[in-house]
Amino acid sequence: MHYPQILENLISYYQKLPGVGEKSAERFALATIELKDEEVEDFSKTLKDAKKNLHRCSICGNITDEEICRICQDSTRDKNLICVLEEYKNIASFEKSQKFTGTYHVLNGLISPVDNRGPEDINLSSLINRINNLQNPELILALKPTIEGEATILYIQKILENKNVTISRLSYGIPMGAEIDYLDNITLEKALEDRKRISE
Repeated sequence: MHYPQILENLISYYQKLPGVGEKSAERFALATIELKDEEVEDFSKTLKDAKKNLHRCSICGNITDEEICRICQDSTRDKNLICVLEEYKNIASFEKSQKFTGTYHVLNGLISPVDNRGPEDINLSSLINRINNLQNPELILALKPTIEGEATILYIQKILENKNVTISRLSYGIPMGAEIDYLDNITLEKALEDRKRISE
């Protein structure tokens, strides 16, 4: 079925979203044009506001609309316990479990020679700066068990081997290749509890 070009354009934009296929994008587009005028205006404004005002936390790399995210601002959090993650969306999984009381550090990628992504291309330098200002910190490396994840873990171990840092990783109960944000709360909680120390 051929739609007017404006509607086709709307469908194509919905298809840019991850996990949205042609049929889903079509449903979203058709539902959008059925919204009331004020709802469309609000939707448009929300999109623009999100794009304009959301950015990375200057400390941990989480997404925020402030200079420092709410987690880093929270004085009840254990600042010496840092969970290192690949993406900011992984934080939601840990927060839903309500078991982790430390802070986070988002790398915004993993080391991947195949993709020409080296240590300088991910958010590592700010992690080193944080560690240098802490007393006896512990890093929990919560990176996915893939070649890229393992390469990143080994690199972090190496650059921190002469620093007074305890390094642990989530337990191996997490399936090989699993995405952190798809794990259920019980699996994630157990992985945190059973984390393995990997620093000397």
